[in-house]
Parts: sequence; C-alpha cells; structure tokens
Amino acid sequence: MNRLGFPLLSVLILVPLAGAVITLAVGRGRRVALVWALVVSLVELALAAAVWALFNYGQGGMQFVDRVPWIETLGISYYVGVDGISLWLLLLTAFLVPVAIVASWRLVSHWPTEDVRAYFFWLLALETGVLGVFSAVDMVLFFVFWEAMLVPAYFLIGRWGGERRLYATTKFFVYTMAGSALMLVAILVLAALGLQQTGELTFDLLSLGGLSLDFNVQIWLFLAFALAFAVKAPVWPFHSWLPPAYVESPTPVTILLAGILSKMGIYGLIRFCIPLFPDALAVARPWIWPLVVVGIVYASLVALAQSDMKRLVAYSSMAHVGIIVAGVLAANAQGVQGALLQSVSHGITVSALFLIVEFLAVRRGTSQIETFGGIWQTVPLLGTLALTVMMASIGLPGLSGFPGEFTLLLGLFRTSPIAAAAAGTGIVLGAWYTLSLFRRVFTGPLERAENRTLPDLRRREAILLLPLIVLMFVLGLLPNLVLQPTDAAVTNLLGVAEANRVVLVEGGQ
Repeated sequence: MNRLGFPLLSVLILVPLAGAVITLAVGRGRRVALVWALVVSLVELALAAAVWALFNYGQGGMQFVDRVPWIETLGISYYVGVDGISLWLLLLTAFLVPVAIVASWRLVSHWPTEDVRAYFFWLLALETGVLGVFSAVDMVLFFVFWEAMLVPAYFLIGRWGGERRLYATTKFFVYTMAGSALMLVAILVLAALGLQQTGELTFDLLSLGGLSLDFNVQIWLFLAFALAFAVKAPVWPFHSWLPPAYVESPTPVTILLAGILSKMGIYGLIRFCIPLFPDALAVARPWIWPLVVVGIVYASLVALAQSDMKRLVAYSSMAHVGIIVAGVLAANAQGVQGALLQSVSHGITVSALFLIVEFLAVRRGTSQIETFGGIWQTVPLLGTLALTVMMASIGLPGLSGFPGEFTLLLGLFRTSPIAAAAAGTGIVLGAWYTLSLFRRVFTGPLERAENRTLPDLRRREAILLLPLIVLMFVLGLLPNLVLQPTDAAVTNLLGVAEANRVVLVEGGQ
C-alpha cells in the first residue's frame, strides 16, 4: 500500500475496466449505455485530477506506488507508479476518453443496443490498457497492458470502421504484434542478465536500470525496444499502418489512436531507451535521425497532396509525432521535457482537428476538400474555432503548440544543430499544409449552393471543442503546468542514463 493508505493509482487503472463490464449489463436503450460510459469516464477524470492534485512536484521517483507479488517464482509483480514523465500522459488519457464518448453520440444513435454496449465496453477497456502502460513499473506488467490494449483497438476499428476496416485493423494488429514480439524477447534477455549479475530474477524496471551491460548487448536490446516503440509512434518507415487505421476508424476512435496511443511509443522511448541503453542510443542516433527527418518531410508533403481532410490530418499527425521523437532522441532535459509537453499539446490539437473534420463531413456527407470553399460566410463560429485549433497546431505563440516545439528544438539544437534545422522544416511545412487546408475549406468565394445553408456551430459541438481550445490557451500561456512536474523525473531519468555511461566506460567499453 502506498503512503496514502489507499490504492488511488490502481483504482484509476481498473475503474474503466469495471465500468466496461457493467456496460454490458446496463438496462435497455442506447442512451443508457452512452450515459453510463460517460459517467465512468468522468469519474476517471476526477480520479486523475486527484492524482495531479496530490502529486509532489519535487520528487523525481515513483509516487502512488502499489506493489503486490503476482508470479513470485518468476519475480513478476503487480507494480505500478506515476512520476512526472507519466503524470500528464495519464491526465491526457483521462481527458480525451470523455471527449471520444461524447463524440460518439451521433455515431451510435442508429445502432442496435447490443452494438452500442459492445462499443463502449471496448472503449473503456482500451482506457484501462493505456493507463496501465503509462503506470506499469514491472516490465512484464507493462507488456501485458501493451498487448491488452491491442484487443479493444482491433474490435473498435474492425467492427465499426469504414469500408476498408478489415485491411486497416489487420495491418495495425500485425505491425504492432511484430514490434511487441521483439520487445518481449528484449525484456526476457534483460531479466536474464539481471539474474546473472545480481542473483535475483526480477522484472522491476527501476532495478534493471542499474545493470552493467556490454555495449553489443546494449545495441541489440536498444534496437528491439526502439523498433517496438517506433511502430507505435509511428516513425518512418514503420508508419504504413497509420493512414488506413486513422481514416477507416470512427472519428472517436481516431481521436484515441492519434491523441493517446501514439504517445505510448514516445513514452516507451523515454522510459526504456534513454536510461537503459544510453551508449547505444548515442551510437544509433545519427542513423535514426535521418529516418525521423525523412518521415517528417514525407508525411508533410503527402499531407499537402491530400484531397481528403481526414487523410490530411492523419499525415499531419505523423509529421508532428516525428518532431516529438526527434526531441526525445536528443536525450537531454530540454529535448525530453519539450517532447512531453508537445505530446500533450498534440493530443489535444489533433483531437480537435479530427472533430472539426467530422463536423464538416456530417454537414456535407463527405470530407473531400473540393466540396467546400468559402464556408466561413455560413459557419463563422465553427470557422473561428477551426482557425484557433490550426494556429495551435502550427505553433503560434500563446497557444499550446509553441512552448513544446520551442523547448524540444532547443534540446535538439544542443545535441545537433543540423538535426534541429532538419526537424524544423517540419514546422514550416506544417504551417503550409495547415493554412492551405483552412484557405481551401473556409475562405474564398462561396460557389456551391449546398454550402450556403450549412448550419453553424451546434451546442454539442461547442461542448466538445471549447474545453480542448481552453486547454490550448492554458498550456500555451502556462507551460510550467507540464514542465514543472516533469523536471525532477527527467533529471532523475537522465541521471540513471549518465550513471550507466560511467559503468560502461569503467568496464572498458
């Protein structure tokens, strides 16, 4: 039991799963299932807020720790905790799930009740898997949550997605499973090395962080972990699952894929690769950065060429995540903290962008850009909110995209000015395709008769968008809300990495 005398973090992780099971048993009617799922997600948001309120910013280690033996003979335990690195990712998850549930209102309105129940069951189960990934300290437990998350995602895309949903979900599942297999092997090897050096079999990440690893072993383990996380982020050339998964998924599911699940790969790179394999990261970095930069430029140029709004936003998400990964690879305080702040900002802005695309597609029955043009004349409120979100996405000062990008580029510049300049091209291209999208959809002459009677912002749409936009301003003006709690944890993480470098040097590597 942790110092609170109450397993707050475990309750946070397990409440959505319990709520998911109860969803299958709630009374008749679609509305009842939706309202129940929303209540569970709001309770979850309140629990996450309690974790944030009780969090000690000055402590770099794990807080709210719950540890119970699970498979004692193998050294596996239920071991969870939260530090500054995972705190805001937990909050982001707890915040976006209610958004996805409210955004599902129209989607499920004509479904059979059984489908509605199943849909919200998998949505809440997905939340438990993601929260578990961000909280697990035992590496086997981390892997269990990582794999468990795949099952809800598979059904959410494969059962309720678009026409090519089976192709999209199969590709997503196969890519992620391939990366997960490599990670599992690396976890087992790391535990075996720990047994060899300490005489104790454990999968405790914090304990294994102090091992003395041969340089060649570091390289192979780093590659195994990094590939698994690169697929999830995703990083080019492991990205090809992303466009079909994002486009074919229902918009609420796309919000969770882009806003939360992509952050699991970024989190894994920070939590595992930086402290455990610092020398391997330093050697591999000059080879990985070009891949990241190619991915940023490739995704940006493909976004520019898109005729469909949802596909454009999907590729823009890939480009933004590439910039975040570049900051992580810098492996210094500014790079990692900027990446964490930008991860939160991206989760908020990309969710708002997908919602705006959905609102427009509902009005016209399509998300093809050519069907719009000049609609700011008929939907001025929605156009104003769309412009605000797009300004946040391209990093306008005062909005959430600016402090994260600035901080991570500063960290990137400290490690490699060339890499910083190359990654910075993604920001320029991002402004190009984002403003081009706004121009083609909202400005210019109102030529199509169908666009002259479009309804402006509806109340339910405002309920979804306004909290996201408020957060964009809050994080843009008060970035220390994220940077302050991450400071001690990132310092502690980099200290472990530095200590491991010293061990390698003293060992003659």
